[in-house]
Amino acid sequence: MYKAQYKRVVVKISGEALMGDQEFGISSDMIRYVAEEIRSIVEIGVQCAIVVGGGNIFRGIAASSYGMDRTSADHMGMLATVINSLALQDALEKQGIQTRVQTAVGMHQMAEPYILRRAIRHLEKGRVVIFAAGTGNPYFTTDTAAVLRGQEIHAEILLKATKVDGLYDSDPVKNKDAKLLKQVSYMEVLERQLRVMDMTAISLAMDNDLPLVVFKLKTKGNIRKVVCGDGVGTRINT
Repeated sequence: MYKAQYKRVVVKISGEALMGDQEFGISSDMIRYVAEEIRSIVEIGVQCAIVVGGGNIFRGIAASSYGMDRTSADHMGMLATVINSLALQDALEKQGIQTRVQTAVGMHQMAEPYILRRAIRHLEKGRVVIFAAGTGNPYFTTDTAAVLRGQEIHAEILLKATKVDGLYDSDPVKNKDAKLLKQVSYMEVLERQLRVMDMTAISLAMDNDLPLVVFKLKTKGNIRKVVCGDGVGTRINT
């Protein structure tokens, strides 16, 4: 019997993760897999909020690098996260999990506006809440949005789902001798420029003492292992 160590968590999923083996867009197999993984922690009583990126559809920083105004590019990126959030909502509800999407920018025909007390009420009722459109502001990533929402809803931990097993001391793709770090401090991540999340997100987590766990999404059962304290991935804290 699995026993959760955390009552309320935020899961950060990159847009690229939803591509699966595709080069663009949303993989139906991958989004179904993510929904099954989220269901596995909801079933053991964990209150779960999700922040999804939009890099599988549009990446604001990349667009600004070839001449687009950064604010316009980031607004387009926010809309990409809404597309992903609605797709994930549909996949979760097909798994029998009641889900609500809340957006940081108004689009009330498709989703609820982000209202903190309403979000917390949904969580208390066992619903999954997906926070879309980042913080609603340009120049802030969805990583920063995940930390911000985590603080606002009083989540106990932020789960950062990635392509790799955890945080390495160097790029494991470029360096076959790269070592997996099981535990690391916020300050070490900042000082060594370990690019697991953007530096603003790490700083915000450090200032508010929100622990993070970086783990591999594609290993089945990893999300449940993290919330049950099985030592998967890399833990980042004080």
